[in-house]
Amino acid sequence: MAYKIAVIPGDGIGPEVIVEGLKVLGAVGKKRNIQFEYEHFDWGGDRYLATGEVMPSNAVELMRQFDAIYLGAVGHPDVKAGIIEHQLLLGLRFGLDQYINLRPVKLYPNVDTPLKDKGPEDIDYIVVRENTEDMYVGTGGFTHKGEPIEVATQVAIYTRQGVERAVRYAYDLAMSRPRKTLTLVDKSNVLTYGHDLWQRVFKEVGAEYPEIKQEHAYVDACCMWMVKNPEWFDVIVTTNMFGDIITDLGAMTQGGMGIAASGNINPKGVSMFEPIHGSAPKYTGKNVINPLATINAGSMMLDFLGEKEAAQDVENAIIAALQSGKIPHLGAGAIPTDACGDLVASLV
Repeated sequence: MAYKIAVIPGDGIGPEVIVEGLKVLGAVGKKRNIQFEYEHFDWGGDRYLATGEVMPSNAVELMRQFDAIYLGAVGHPDVKAGIIEHQLLLGLRFGLDQYINLRPVKLYPNVDTPLKDKGPEDIDYIVVRENTEDMYVGTGGFTHKGEPIEVATQVAIYTRQGVERAVRYAYDLAMSRPRKTLTLVDKSNVLTYGHDLWQRVFKEVGAEYPEIKQEHAYVDACCMWMVKNPEWFDVIVTTNMFGDIITDLGAMTQGGMGIAASGNINPKGVSMFEPIHGSAPKYTGKNVINPLATINAGSMMLDFLGEKEAAQDVENAIIAALQSGKIPHLGAGAIPTDACGDLVASLV
């Protein structure tokens, strides 16, 4: 098979980690006879500083020509926070209707977790985050801005269609896993209207999946259980805002940002895959950043493209690299960036 992949290296250490991700994709492509046609895009902070735009106005249409998008990292110290994120990340997520953010929370062997007495058998679940609604829609505004009586509103928007397709995706995912357990995480005891909709849709769609065990947790309790009893979770489905928060907590329990990857999924369209870490500008060009999260994102991309065996090859190679003793920890400087990519590629 041959796939067209849009590559957005981004800012800071993004280009460095993307090179290693492409290196591993090349190795598994050779093994499995998969061809990749890459096109690189300079979208991000440097482009914004040079031209006043993060990406061109026809960016979404350009991306529709590809099978998937592979993203490094975004964020530039000389660009006000939020500009790149809103224009590039949210622009592509909304424009391409990537309505699922998929975040595996999986502790690999030989990776330290801050959770006492927990191991890989305890931390292995997936968070399905609705990705195009909630407060990220941007509905709201100011009244009397800058005055003592100023009022600011940020409205959480939930549609039945948006909730249902996220919930249904999560049920389908739970069906593919041995434990077949799905947990709805919300705050329906306080957020009465929108989360009442989530509750009703969860139950209605769940009636079509009698094999799935349905569970529920308020988001504050969920955060406690993610620390105390992560083994309770199999698949979690939740709102955009809560998903944004709990997935960073999950990342720390699986060993930190150096291993955590995510997918912004349109099941029938173009999806985007990236590490969840930022651009780490202070490490730019130093060849010290761990690229495993980006390589892991490449594995997720292969799985989305239907290349299940290749995706498993990459994940197995990551595990073998971690077990080799050549990566003592996941922080900066544990192993040179390029050496880590070489190691994983050699183990595919």
